[in-house]
Amino acid sequence: MTDTDKFKSDLTEVAPQQGTRDQTEDECAEFQATMPERIGAGEDLQTDPHMLTCERCRSLVRDLEYIAEAARQLMPVEEEPRDELWTSIQLAIERGEA
Repeated sequence: MTDTDKFKSDLTEVAPQQGTRDQTEDECAEFQATMPERIGAGEDLQTDPHMLTCERCRSLVRDLEYIAEAARQLMPVEEEPRDELWTSIQLAIERGEA
């Protein structure tokens, strides 16, 4: 292997090819599109395989977790809703009133 070949090989390892970059952006878009539902369901996004390889999405999730924690401290829930409330909501949904 010549020095030029080694240099090109090293560059390939450091700089992702265009197809890889597009794939990563697609993966980020897909991950970020599902974030609201997953967060709402209480899922731990830190365990998602995409988070292991994507610093951009790890940073986004950290920022969102920080914002959510700050909001909880600013507006603490003083009292949990009664169980009957959830039943009423479910019935209203089923009747098409919500």
